[in-house]
Amino acid sequence: MNIISHIDMDAFFAAVEERDKPRLKGRPIVVGADPNSPAGEGRGRGVVSTANYKARAYGIHSAMPISRAWRLAETAKQKGKPATVFMSGNHRRYAAVSAKIMKILSAHSPTIEQTSIDEAYINLSGCGSYKKARVLAQKIKNEIKKKENLTASIGIGPNKLIAKMASDMEKPDGLTVIPKNQIRKFLAPLSIRKIPGIGPKTEIKFTRLGVKTIEDIEKFSRAELEKLFGKWGLDLYAKVRGTGSVKLIQESKRKSIGEETTFSSDSLDIPFISVALKNLCIDVYGRFKVSEFSGFRTIVLKVRFADFTTKSRSKTFPGYIRDQKTLMFESLRLLLPFFADQENKRRQALRLIGVRLEKFK
Repeated sequence: MNIISHIDMDAFFAAVEERDKPRLKGRPIVVGADPNSPAGEGRGRGVVSTANYKARAYGIHSAMPISRAWRLAETAKQKGKPATVFMSGNHRRYAAVSAKIMKILSAHSPTIEQTSIDEAYINLSGCGSYKKARVLAQKIKNEIKKKENLTASIGIGPNKLIAKMASDMEKPDGLTVIPKNQIRKFLAPLSIRKIPGIGPKTEIKFTRLGVKTIEDIEKFSRAELEKLFGKWGLDLYAKVRGTGSVKLIQESKRKSIGEETTFSSDSLDIPFISVALKNLCIDVYGRFKVSEFSGFRTIVLKVRFADFTTKSRSKTFPGYIRDQKTLMFESLRLLLPFFADQENKRRQALRLIGVRLEKFK
């Protein structure tokens, strides 16, 4: 029996800030770019990295342009609601806290795959039943709360896809278990936006076809979804049926460290995307610094266009790199051709970017 769990820290960056700074207790918090730099009046570039739940109540969410987040915060303030605290954040601090959390997880299972600074999969198949897996998951949540004073939401299912979707169902501080025989019942009524990879533009496209729920997508054949979305349509066909991988990549076998972000709306705004790339580099470098590795030779940039076409470009150095400045500079060099004919002849907007480190020492 395969039992996979997905652990997702709740509003991680903002939660760490609130925990470490008592003056922020109960305040709406947004971690990301400075909304007032350099133009002032909320016209700053970049994106929201994390918004806590009080800020989310204002409509602010991760990957949103920081300028829009500022406007939403100002609107809420004008209505008499608490002012939002905007912070650039301390990514090295977040990476250090993340390392402590991963250590807690590793004490409960020999098989862990960390997928980002605040997310990981754990193989709980050794529990033998979903009932026992739930008990262990609650124990993990309690330990994280006791040792780090942070909350996590955990989803449990027969594969990584279902576990990840389940972890998002009862946030914050949630615990959701979806056994194999309940997959269809779980998926059917959900909004199509709950499927990883479906954003606003895809939702609009489906809405025009009368599709609102995952059950509605089930009516499409593989060929129809492939015609609509290309290769990604085939992946979607599998996802709406709850099919997903159970293979976890353990840290000792890890060949890369990476982060990626999907924008709330497709963009070709160079300053906006450049700031988002900088934040990704900071997060990736933070994870690298607390890893067992001492250097890396390859930087990989991932780009996904509005039509879901995905490209990767990389730079491999003759010697090992250890500094964040080089990571940022070379990542930007890899990104810039995607704003020109060299890599983007159709001038498509970008929906996702990612940075990954490989070839470690």
